[in-house]
Amino acid sequence: MGKIKVENIRVYAYHGCLAEETAIGSDYLVNVSVKTNLSKASSSDNLADTIDYVHINAIVIKEMSIASKLLEHVGKRILNRIFSESPIVKSAEVSVSKINPPIGGDVEMVTVVLKEKRRS
Repeated sequence: MGKIKVENIRVYAYHGCLAEETAIGSDYLVNVSVKTNLSKASSSDNLADTIDYVHINAIVIKEMSIASKLLEHVGKRILNRIFSESPIVKSAEVSVSKINPPIGGDVEMVTVVLKEKRRS
């Protein structure tokens, strides 16, 4: 078993419950970690035998471009696509962070973390 991490994907998006959040937008950081068997890829040196992190990045960019009220919702969409488009993924973790959230305080970011295992 092994792990592939795509860290600190920076995205500008329009998520939130407040009207100004969906109008003005905000900066986000997304982290993705997937677990899978990497033994074949480590021997073959073939991209087809592993998880393509370019594809993971593309999934994040696409799903972050679709506005959601909740970070939980966009995080779940990212997880769903990872499992549906990468059949060798055994488990995945996604964190979505909103930088400088408009919550009336000095808060650097808020983060939602979702984890799932592939159902057999």
